[in-house]
Amino acid sequence: MTSLISSHHAQAQSDACHPAWPAWSNFKQTFITADGRVIDHSGSIKPTVSEAQAYALFFALIANDKASFDSLLRWTENNLAYGDLTAHLPAWQWGKRADDSWGIIDKNPASDADLWLAYTLSLAGDAWNEKRYTALSALLAKRILNEETADIPKLGLTLLPAPTGFVLADKSWKLNASYLPIQVLRWFDHTEKDPRWKQLLASSMQIISGSSPKGYTADWILFHPDKGFTPDINGAEKGDGGYNAIRVYLWAGMMHERDPDRAALIKTLLPMAKLTETKGYPPEYINIQSGEVRGPGSSGFSAALLPFLQAAKASKALQQQELRLQAQAIKADAYYDQVLSLFALGWREKRYVFSAKGKAEMAWQKACKKSG
Repeated sequence: MTSLISSHHAQAQSDACHPAWPAWSNFKQTFITADGRVIDHSGSIKPTVSEAQAYALFFALIANDKASFDSLLRWTENNLAYGDLTAHLPAWQWGKRADDSWGIIDKNPASDADLWLAYTLSLAGDAWNEKRYTALSALLAKRILNEETADIPKLGLTLLPAPTGFVLADKSWKLNASYLPIQVLRWFDHTEKDPRWKQLLASSMQIISGSSPKGYTADWILFHPDKGFTPDINGAEKGDGGYNAIRVYLWAGMMHERDPDRAALIKTLLPMAKLTETKGYPPEYINIQSGEVRGPGSSGFSAALLPFLQAAKASKALQQQELRLQAQAIKADAYYDQVLSLFALGWREKRYVFSAKGKAEMAWQKACKKSG
């Protein structure tokens, strides 16, 4: 196993173009190997998933940390994409196999990871003037459209969670609202000029709404053209909303106030803001029909809700969750909580914002121009 990045390399030089971001430095120190692999330490197989690589690439861009970006991208291509991201979407899971060898465990790509990867490459190509990133993004975006979508009756062109495994025997589809950050889809609609992105935007809004019949979003939802949306009660989450769904509120909360779908999304999800205020914490799991809560969510869940509570103007709940984060710090080795926190607190600290066209605009870019 490769040793983790040294603290010397993890601490970015602080200047106008490279502002200190202690949370990112700590994340690198804890989860990223020197050769660019993000490790979730919670599992015995020490897994790396494509989502983790894509998220870390996004954070490296927000931090203007090109050295980390390049090592993360290199590891992703060499180990998840069979050495060629122009020809393959990255496999979902890599880690320690049953025979003690290391490599791909599940080759099925994950469309949310692929979206964030292509999106981040597009932004990085512009920010760092790297034509290779831009070209890779365009190729991945086309591959997502061609390999990870389905034209579903009464729903239209839809992003599937993966190329295979989500069309069920009863001719229904298993879908995931947290895989559909509207601002990311909007950016592709703006930049790629392929009409299919606009179709994905329309179906994605339907999926988020259909997954949130009472304002609480399911982790997984089933869609049948004749029956509409129904909870996935046979899945591991029994139709509840939990570790996937928390991202739906996060993505919605960070949308630009002039994004044409923002107001509708916030209105759809508003009951979660009210429930969080009543309980004093976001739920770990929630029954999307009854609103019955199973346990308090982690501090990472509280962090993830901050942008949404801000957007919903839920000032009391917002203050509650800020206090909860101060009283109960996110565990340093909790990979997913740390990811949620980097997204949410990075945005709250104005290290980046999403434009009305869906572009993540980095604070360091403006600072560099002023200092230059």
